[in-house]
Amino acid sequence: MPPLPKRKLSKGRRDRRRSHLALKPQNLTECPNCHNLYIPHRVCPNCGYYKGAEVMAVAEKKKK
Repeated sequence: MPPLPKRKLSKGRRDRRRSHLALKPQNLTECPNCHNLYIPHRVCPNCGYYKGAEVMAVAEKKKK
């Protein structure tokens, strides 16, 4: 039989242990080309530029 805890852990002790598991908000930076927010070290999804060069062609969005 496996070992079992001798006492119940309080909710406070349990929650303090899990405090570092909370999700952090996404860090966004402004694209120098189109000035929209994007995730750093990724291609800008709006204009397709990365480090000042066009890496990906982005199709124009259709207007309704």
